[in-house]
Amino acid sequence: MKNKLKVLRAERDWSQANLAEKVGVSRQTINAIETGKYDPSLPLAFKLSKLFDRQIEEVFDHQDV
Repeated sequence: MKNKLKVLRAERDWSQANLAEKVGVSRQTINAIETGKYDPSLPLAFKLSKLFDRQIEEVFDHQDV
């Protein structure tokens, strides 16, 4: 699943560790989501979109496989 986390995070000058702390996950989890190696759970996806004040579809782009 593609996402805009890296761009949104950079706009706020947050590190992966900063973002991870804000949503209660590890920095490795944020890295895995940003690189497309891991799809977040629905609650985490909503938490991230709310933190960035965006609709979930604005943060995550689901692609049909």
